[in-house]
Amino acid sequence: MYTVREAHEGLSKKEFSCHELVQECFDQIDRVDKTIHAFLAYTKEQAFTRAARIDEKISKGHVLGLLEGIPIAIKDNILISGVQATAASRILKNYVASYNATVIEKLEKEGAIFLGKTNLDEFAMGSSTENSAYGPTKNPWDTNRVPGGSSGGSAAAVATDECIASLGSDTGGSIRQPAALCGVTGLKPTYGAVSRYGLIALASSFDQIGPFGKTVEDVTIVFDAIKGADPHDSSSGRASADSVLPHLSRGVKGMKIGIPREYFIEGIDADIQKCVDDAVMEYQRLGAEIISVSLPHTSYALATYYVIMPAEASSNLARFDGMRYGHTAQDTRSLIETYVRSRSEGFGAEAKRRIMLGTYVLAAGYYDAYYKQAQKVRALMTRDFREAFLQVDCILTPTSPVAPFVFGEKIDDPLQMYLADIFTVSANIAGIPGMSVPCGFVMRDGKELPVGMQLLGKHFDEATILATGHAYQQTTDWHTRRPSLTSL
Repeated sequence: MYTVREAHEGLSKKEFSCHELVQECFDQIDRVDKTIHAFLAYTKEQAFTRAARIDEKISKGHVLGLLEGIPIAIKDNILISGVQATAASRILKNYVASYNATVIEKLEKEGAIFLGKTNLDEFAMGSSTENSAYGPTKNPWDTNRVPGGSSGGSAAAVATDECIASLGSDTGGSIRQPAALCGVTGLKPTYGAVSRYGLIALASSFDQIGPFGKTVEDVTIVFDAIKGADPHDSSSGRASADSVLPHLSRGVKGMKIGIPREYFIEGIDADIQKCVDDAVMEYQRLGAEIISVSLPHTSYALATYYVIMPAEASSNLARFDGMRYGHTAQDTRSLIETYVRSRSEGFGAEAKRRIMLGTYVLAAGYYDAYYKQAQKVRALMTRDFREAFLQVDCILTPTSPVAPFVFGEKIDDPLQMYLADIFTVSANIAGIPGMSVPCGFVMRDGKELPVGMQLLGKHFDEATILATGHAYQQTTDWHTRRPSLTSL
């Protein structure tokens, strides 16, 4: 299957039609998705209708934009008008979106074609896609292992060539972590660079929509299309309207790349450490200067995140009460019973856990001790990054401390599961952009499993981390490797 650029060139040169390209994606879905379970719903009729329009344009000599006719998958917490949107939760099993998310409007304007909705942890709560009410997505490199989460479906769909690119959402690493575990590229933009309008909210001050692709160029093309101000989202608007794509080729010679001491901790997988160390050496060979930096409040990142995020989640999920939309319990005898039973039946274990934790930290008597203190630490962490970026252009870290883990290994131990986000949550706390890029493989149980490195940048400076990742992909081939799917 193709990158965005390759698909665009093939369509433009009439090497294949848009109908054939879309059909190839659905054929691949038919071959592998019974095993991988990346998708929750398909928009087949809509996809072929749009493909026919693109083919008609091509026949009339129309010059295609980079995303015109490109098949894309959408995480099932992003709204497409007239299409079911479950957020992988029973409580929304019958909900059909009545409007488009802003990112969907923007991609439609560019001519992209939507194949369907992808699986996720319920309401994006998780690091493995095991928390989906509709069953887990499997890692295409080893189907006994998780693809990461919460955007596991979107990452796996790109890795298995079921689509060319996809959209996910990132609240604490939910684009970057599954990108690393599935061997693809994933970008979490700066908070506010992409509109959240039409994203089913988990934690409103952390959530950010972003793209998955096979290459840095892929995610740059999609990011260019979806970024920018939106009157429907007051947190959006500071991203430059200029295209980032022309900046990709600027290289890293003379660039200063920071290596934070606090990220290279005891407990990180030694094989992953070596892959990241090798990537650092490659950047040195390309002419970058490697500088040690300190982010002194990093050790508080997980605790800070898992106080603020559940607090916001408990508030956002309060709207699902069985009265307005979503699942409603039957044969109830009072309003309170309707609330209690609808939520008890509709939410899964992880959603209930976070709602309860969030309600607790916001309760009178605990707010000052937990939530208020966490917000103070958040300010300190944001300052740490601001000071580090006075010394360096971007920061390089591992994306995940562990390789893809076996199903069931962490699901019954929430603290161990939360630790999978240890290297990614800081970017969401500070609101800075982050990207995961494939940088090697490790062997586990006789199978190769992908490793990702994380690049972090200054607020609204996606151009630098994208150029840094692109330079690495020009001299390495980790991102070109694909899992063997012959046995699926």
